[in-house]
Amino acid sequence: MQTHFSYKNIMEMEQRQRAVFINSLGGFKSVCLIGTKNKTEQTNLAIFNSLVHIGANPPLIGFVVRPDSAERHTLNNILETGFYTINHINENIYKQAHQTSARYPVEISEFAATGLNEQYHPNFFSPYVLESHIKLGVAFKEKINFSINETIFIIGEIQDVYLPENCINIDGFVDIEATGTITCSGLDSYHTTKKISRLSYAKPNTFPVKV
Repeated sequence: MQTHFSYKNIMEMEQRQRAVFINSLGGFKSVCLIGTKNKTEQTNLAIFNSLVHIGANPPLIGFVVRPDSAERHTLNNILETGFYTINHINENIYKQAHQTSARYPVEISEFAATGLNEQYHPNFFSPYVLESHIKLGVAFKEKINFSINETIFIIGEIQDVYLPENCINIDGFVDIEATGTITCSGLDSYHTTKKISRLSYAKPNTFPVKV
């Protein structure tokens, strides 16, 4: 037996309950840590669960920032410097990653507050997370403002990728499960994954097979 929630039911929910409910409906999501630094060398680290693939030529990736009515250190740093890192979260660091969602003042780095370590690679401004296994260096390209709810969509171009060499298949597929990358549902539920299989390229009149 199913339970039905109408739009009216949803909007009558207490604000926090509604946020948790709606955030859970999208299913499992990518969750990552975004590392930034401002021009005065103050670093920032924040967890995001809205990572979206935009395209491969050029290599573009996007994520959503909530309305900037409050101070948004990640957004401010990206717009100020033009660079940021995207770092996969693994089972060893998910608690520290979650803690970065706390509202620390701008002068306190979430790296220091959570015990995660900054890592720098040549010719890239922003800090990576040392403990992350898959890391992207990204250059800011476009900011889109959504008038419907005042959220902001940030699009960046992937400049650098660091990952274990043994997780890359010959066809380019990255086996992120082999690196320990986890996923999330809702705002605070973290999950490991178990692959069922990869399937062949879908064509009309030909049912896919395992590859």
